[in-house]
Amino acid sequence: MRYVITSETKIDKIFDFDVIIVGAGLAGLYTALNLDENLSCVILAKDNINISSSWLAQGGIAAAISDDDTPELHFEDTVVAGAGLCNTEAAKILVGEGPQDIKALVKLNVPFDLDENGELQFTREGGHNKRRVVHAGGDATGRETVKALSHIVSKRKNITFSGHSCLFDIVTDENGITGAIVKYNDSEFLFFRARHVVIATGGIGQVYKSSTNPSIATGDGIAAAMRAGAQLKNIEFVQFHPSGLWLEDSDGHEFLISEAVRGEGGLLVNAKGQRFMVGQHELAELAPRDIVARGILKELKKSGETHAFIDITAKSDEFLKMRFPTIYSVCLDHGINISTDWIPVCPVQHYLMGGIDTDIDGRTNIPGLFAVGEAANTGVHGANRLASNSMLECLVFGRRTATSINDYRIKSASHGTVDLTKIPLRPHGQHDYAILRNRVRTLMSDHCGALRHKDGLTYALSKISEILKDLESIYDDSITYLEALNIATVAKAIVDAALNRPDSIGSHCVEDHYDK
Repeated sequence: MRYVITSETKIDKIFDFDVIIVGAGLAGLYTALNLDENLSCVILAKDNINISSSWLAQGGIAAAISDDDTPELHFEDTVVAGAGLCNTEAAKILVGEGPQDIKALVKLNVPFDLDENGELQFTREGGHNKRRVVHAGGDATGRETVKALSHIVSKRKNITFSGHSCLFDIVTDENGITGAIVKYNDSEFLFFRARHVVIATGGIGQVYKSSTNPSIATGDGIAAAMRAGAQLKNIEFVQFHPSGLWLEDSDGHEFLISEAVRGEGGLLVNAKGQRFMVGQHELAELAPRDIVARGILKELKKSGETHAFIDITAKSDEFLKMRFPTIYSVCLDHGINISTDWIPVCPVQHYLMGGIDTDIDGRTNIPGLFAVGEAANTGVHGANRLASNSMLECLVFGRRTATSINDYRIKSASHGTVDLTKIPLRPHGQHDYAILRNRVRTLMSDHCGALRHKDGLTYALSKISEILKDLESIYDDSITYLEALNIATVAKAIVDAALNRPDSIGSHCVEDHYDK
């Protein structure tokens, strides 16, 4: 399937820009701010500016800028967490250039938390051997960073913001990118023409039943890039955060208990109050996320319990309110006082390490198509992401992508177009997309989670392939159809890749190793 739209789709309006950025999280905003101000740019947001994984990010941004730290030490922690699959060049760029981007954010007035001497305050998270994570608003780093950058973006004359703009298709011709087809306000179709498209759409959390990702994280950018012919890499590496807040009446969107809680002394315990990560890894509760997530799942399987706990009651009420204001408040809303009560937690889908394959400057195999942030695979995370390297990746590779466009922008005498008459018609759909979507999500959670088996993956692939075939055979111009299609598209890609990697590594844990 090449396009979601067909020859009967009516394009209501056409707009011309030099650069289209799809996604308004940290990766999209920072890329836009680093573009040459002579380039016209439109940022397309599926919803509002405050609906993104970046906005929800709690822990902070990792960077080796303290006196007792170095990029080399940060690199070592990154590649250890990545289980040996990190792209060495990309990882060295990440840790080497990251400090300059933190300094840039300080100059842009991102309100990072400071210590009593007015210097940046650092915390430690899982997989880090140093306190190198800067944070803002206690546990609201993403929100405070996005707020600051979006304010600056709003002042840039070359940047246009378009909310409620859902990406349907990436349009290409024989020379590469010509633009993007977007549905605006769930009513009219717009064709944004440009020779440069940057995919910064974040994660794929809605492919699973339970996720920390927002409801809009349906893999739209990755699916659209796949339809356009972009190559993927490491898509099987899906990170499950060890500590999603466990609630009996969960609706599938899980609140995250930041790794920084364990970094500040929180201990993982079972229902009897016994620590169970000691002896499993030298860093115990602060081991890389894949190890801690599996450690919790194995403990729950042994005990028959539904969840484990984080005990941070050794810290004072005053400290917890100041350091973790969001977590403190949300837990209290659910009757949990984290200064006196253990916090119930369970692993939950959180992050995609793989994605659209790019080089170190954000370029894909399609001329004019770039990808940054979680939707991209630069190779910095390998098989498992080190905590708080995600926001750093958005900064470093967002800047490098912008520089690449500035220096080597594609010049064209005229903007491209899309000939709808050449796109095949498909019969109108009659399916209940919510049911199909939930079937895929259930299959993924049951068979392609933190622990995997060949038979389960094979079964999931068969059923998801059937659903995807049904969806690709019909046409519907609704966003509900598009999201179901994209979820099935990305899910099939993940399961395919998982089956083609028979050995366990990092976040890809196969409990019954199998032959290809």
